[in-house]
Amino acid sequence: METPTYFPDKLVNHFFKLPTPKNSKKKLIIILCPYPQGGAPSQRFRYEQYLSALENKGYDYNTYSFLDEKTNRILYQPGYILQKIWGILTGYFRRVYHVFRSYRADAVLIHREATPLGPPWVEWLIGKVLNGKIIYDFDDAIWLADQSGVNSWVSKLKWHSKVKSVCQWSYRVSIGNNYLADFARKYNPDTIINPTTIDTENHHNILTNHQYRPVTIGWTGSHSTLKYLSSIEKVLIRLSESYDFKFLVIADRSPTLNIKNLEFIQWNQTTEIQDLAQIQIGIMPLTDTPWSRGKCGFKALQYLSLGIPAVVSPVGVNAEIVEANKQGFHATTELEWYVSLEKLLTDTTLREKMGIAGRQRVIDHYSVKSNTSNFLQLLP
Repeated sequence: METPTYFPDKLVNHFFKLPTPKNSKKKLIIILCPYPQGGAPSQRFRYEQYLSALENKGYDYNTYSFLDEKTNRILYQPGYILQKIWGILTGYFRRVYHVFRSYRADAVLIHREATPLGPPWVEWLIGKVLNGKIIYDFDDAIWLADQSGVNSWVSKLKWHSKVKSVCQWSYRVSIGNNYLADFARKYNPDTIINPTTIDTENHHNILTNHQYRPVTIGWTGSHSTLKYLSSIEKVLIRLSESYDFKFLVIADRSPTLNIKNLEFIQWNQTTEIQDLAQIQIGIMPLTDTPWSRGKCGFKALQYLSLGIPAVVSPVGVNAEIVEANKQGFHATTELEWYVSLEKLLTDTTLREKMGIAGRQRVIDHYSVKSNTSNFLQLLP
């Protein structure tokens, strides 16, 4: 038995001017996301780069973020406590408005969560009260507490148990890998694996120069994942005693590593691809935990898409993206990390061969072009 709708058309129209598609024949998709457009990698590489495909398929869409531009800019900066509190509070008020804006949508795509803290009241209103078709998209094991140690007190307010409820209320679930799918399918059999993808034609289209000297080993990521670099710090120090190379970190925060040949570049969306293209060997160390198994291998995908061979911890989807000894190497122990990096440091031909194979793997299996039809299957 369907849950009745408690918001009659006349009442809703009286208080809110609802969106109507530019073309009445088009379906309307509402997107609820945490950050403004372009404000987070997960949004950029999971649905934003498919927006033109939506339009080409005959859909209209409206995107509504929880955070406004100003709050998003200061969110991870020290200080600004009152501004952050006000920005988050206004986000909750806007979400009430967004619920009503979703009333006539043909589907509502919710990326990760509608609100950052507390129970899933927005999802409940849309899915159970308004009978809306929720497409629930996530790319991390967000039903678990984040083990990064960053803002751990905030993590306690996340209401992680809501993930299974939203899965149950959803029309369809979109997730990034098999590990996440195993969880989501317990609550919703209509779960589609929609991998995080790379636009190899318009964005990740500058290839690294393997002849560059000194060779650059590189890592990119956010401050919450910098901790993984400590696991191979000793390996990099040992390598630097015998080989001439640069270790490049591209992040939003400088790492605290005792590596003499370390160079840091502040992450910048404008120069992101040019900065990454300086790397000849990419690394992605991870610890094998339930949280890490839910990751979607974005660092590895970025490296391979630019023709950069990768050495990765074979945790979760990493072992699928980078096939051992084809597009790079798998490394678990310090010895395996040392030997793998040494091979790539000393063999230009091997770097070029693996780099070519890596880019082709992304084009064939993890590119926007190869995955567009799969993404469109999510829609009604």
